Amino acid sequence: MKALIVEDSSRIRDVLCRALDALGLEDQVEAGNGKEGLAALARERFDIVLLDWRMPEMDGIEMLHAMRASGDHTPAIMVTVIADRESILHAIAAGANDYLTKPFSLRQLADKIAAVCPAAALTADGDATPPSTTE
Repeated sequence: MKALIVEDSSRIRDVLCRALDALGLEDQVEAGNGKEGLAALARERFDIVLLDWRMPEMDGIEMLHAMRASGDHTPAIMVTVIADRESILHAIAAGANDYLTKPFSLRQLADKIAAVCPAAALTADGDATPPSTTE
């Protein structure tokens, strides 16, 4: 399974990469904003996209709109500190398959991935919280 991580914070990208590694999903590509994420999607196929909401140049919602408008139906999970109901509904309406708020546990991440990618073979039991997922 191949994951695209779209997050402007290199520290949070690292946390997400380590969390995915712990779950056995070691094939990952990183992008620092939505424009870089769309470029990665144009170059290669992914099984899951994890993306932040607030990013420079192109935010996660704009990227979701562009993905879905182009016909790309890759499962996408918003991973963000924005946690109000209205924002969650907005993200789902924009094309997010699920929503995960920071900070999160490895188990929560695993459950979200399994929900949108039922064929994912996840390996960790995942009760630990990845470090510093609140950025």
